[in-house]
Amino acid sequence: MRIVIAGGHGKIALRLARLLAARGDQPVALIRNPDHTQDVVDAGAEPVVIDLEQASVTELTEKIMGADAVVFAAGTGPGSGAARKSTVDHKAASLTANAAALAGVRRLVQISAINVDQPVPEGTDEVWAAYMAAKKAADDDLKEHDLDLDWTILRPGRLTDEAGTGQVDLGEAVERHDVTRDDVAAVIVALVDEPRTAKRVLNLVNGRTPVLEAVRAVAG
Repeated sequence: MRIVIAGGHGKIALRLARLLAARGDQPVALIRNPDHTQDVVDAGAEPVVIDLEQASVTELTEKIMGADAVVFAAGTGPGSGAARKSTVDHKAASLTANAAALAGVRRLVQISAINVDQPVPEGTDEVWAAYMAAKKAADDDLKEHDLDLDWTILRPGRLTDEAGTGQVDLGEAVERHDVTRDDVAAVIVALVDEPRTAKRVLNLVNGRTPVLEAVRAVAG
């Protein structure tokens, strides 16, 4: 399969590209910075340079044409201000969903964050609050807009760089906990393969269930 990854130089995205390439898929990494080209090539992905904060929906649609699935894994990361949470975590996510629909690519996995539907506690850092609000807005756009997509929203808990365990808790009622980026990438691969998870919003943390078994369980 040809799978386009928006935010292709991110920590989850590079892990995802390696997993997809290892099994014979064709990952395509959308990157803003040309200096990141070699990193995504080393991960087994085809680099495509496009700035999701500046691109039109037509420009992005052209990059997505011919794909079998799209994964939105873009994010501003630590050190960015509140304004870019809106332009990347919200608006770029919505742009990607619209471009996928225009390109005729039905399968979309959108990476969000756990608990974005809950109010942030009083006194929460302004940038973190903006991040949570942006993720919620992106999720709401995907759920509410009548796009011709088989979307799945994946909401990981607190991300870590520890080695993956291969075991997770996945579902709508899963409580916030840690999850490795390795395991998030593995779950995304399984979700791409499982269309019965379409129109589902799934929380993800490390747990006791093997990844494939967990995805099959939520697929019904």
